Amino acid sequence: MTEIGKRNPSHGIDKHGLKTSGKVHYNFGAAALYEEALRRGEAKLTAHGALVAETGQHTGRSAKDKFVVRDAATEPHVWWDNNKPLSVENFDVLLADFIAHAADKDLFVQDLVGGADAAQQLPARVITEYAWHSLFIRNLLIRPEANELADFVPKMTIIDLPSFRADPVRHGCRTETVIAVDLTRMIVLIGGTSYAGEMKKSVFTALNYLLPARGVMPMHCSANEGPNGDAAVFFGLSGTGKTTLSADPSRTLIGDDEHGWGPEGIFNFEGGCYAKTIRLSAEAEPEIFATTQRFGTVLENVILDEHRVPDFDDGRLTENTRCAYPLHYIPNASASGRASHPKNIIMLTADAFGVLPPIAKLTPAQAMYHFLSGYTAKVAGTEKGVTEPEATFSTCFGAPFMPRHPSEYGNLLRELIAEHGVDCWLVNTGWTGGAYGIGKRMPIKATRALLSAALDGSLNNAEFRTDANFGFAVPVTVPGVDSAILDPRSTWADRAAYDRQAEKLVGMFVDNFGKFESHVDSTVLGAAPRVQEAAE
Repeated sequence: MTEIGKRNPSHGIDKHGLKTSGKVHYNFGAAALYEEALRRGEAKLTAHGALVAETGQHTGRSAKDKFVVRDAATEPHVWWDNNKPLSVENFDVLLADFIAHAADKDLFVQDLVGGADAAQQLPARVITEYAWHSLFIRNLLIRPEANELADFVPKMTIIDLPSFRADPVRHGCRTETVIAVDLTRMIVLIGGTSYAGEMKKSVFTALNYLLPARGVMPMHCSANEGPNGDAAVFFGLSGTGKTTLSADPSRTLIGDDEHGWGPEGIFNFEGGCYAKTIRLSAEAEPEIFATTQRFGTVLENVILDEHRVPDFDDGRLTENTRCAYPLHYIPNASASGRASHPKNIIMLTADAFGVLPPIAKLTPAQAMYHFLSGYTAKVAGTEKGVTEPEATFSTCFGAPFMPRHPSEYGNLLRELIAEHGVDCWLVNTGWTGGAYGIGKRMPIKATRALLSAALDGSLNNAEFRTDANFGFAVPVTVPGVDSAILDPRSTWADRAAYDRQAEKLVGMFVDNFGKFESHVDSTVLGAAPRVQEAAE
């Protein structure tokens, strides 16, 4: 075995029996990883110096191929209705086969950390088959200082071997692709997929399991902080605007995807950002666009033109094109990854039914209701078989990464909201004037203006009306925003059609929330929407 780079000699890749006759590259930086990725034909250079790689058949997460080991420790704590179980015996066979598969391969190792709060950190050793995967995870997690690597002791190990093919009969999985998570031994095995996002979400899953037991709230959210220390958290599913809206040049970016909320405030789990790039433009998102032209950034499934310039409008490989870059590539990013307790919580939804207002203020009970609901909508054309808007309810705005029951996260969030007097808002970045295909996307200028008013506190002084269906408070007028857009029903040419659409959406909310009714109190149940007679 040839070892290259610096490591702690007592904690190499052999911690779990992993050995190889190939080269082991420890903690390579960006330049060395570029050289290896290009030499191996894993990636290409763009005209501006970023690295671009294709992930093959898997251009997103393989949620149906993710498993959690079911053992005596995890049995009482994991939400098994949401997490596919894998036996200890199957995992042991899978681990042995991973070790055998890697026996002659060159490997890349990064010693990294999940969590900017030292008291809550999860040191992780990430072992990859691809050099570009090593650069990706080096961008996404927190990089220890060079003098800290000598004493680095991993509490989590991720082994990512895209060329491995699982055997459903032998390994107890579904297909040749597998993401197997052992939350007791803190080992993650990823095989049969080249999609790099599986690695970062594995760390998120582990922290989502560990932190609630310490009274710390893990959150699938972006976060930023104003000049007066007024932090804000942005919950939202993919495509709702978490990354875009948190990258505000007037505020300090804490992070774009995963955070914890502990005794000292909020903290980023990551050291980088993983932003969608489909239809990315310098005009609409200048900070994120600029990162795609920097050395060190990794682009996933982005098409290059004949001059090797990225064409962000080309989605022939996938709509889920991405860029991964260190947090400090954003000019106003936080160096510490930490901030105070949030003053505002924003829950983002892209309502393709055109029913929800662009912003609404939520009571604590309503906030818990909408947090547990985790609503957004898919639109026609984004997925095979989707021909009209489809409601998506992903509890806690991140169900695939939640090992515990949603009520644990919901109750913890509600306690923190009450303790710190946080204002909560529901923001619709979806459609207005009609459903998808008839109406138009909510103007981002209006969304930004409404968010600014919420974050600076001025929106609290507005006149509010009570929404007839959802019962939350909606501002009647906001300076700089067309008042007509604040009343979604009035933007529809056919108001009876709006009423039918609203009734349909309310029914979806109520049906979805049925599985939580026994886990919440009467105030949260009272926050459920109800269809009411709407006047012409």
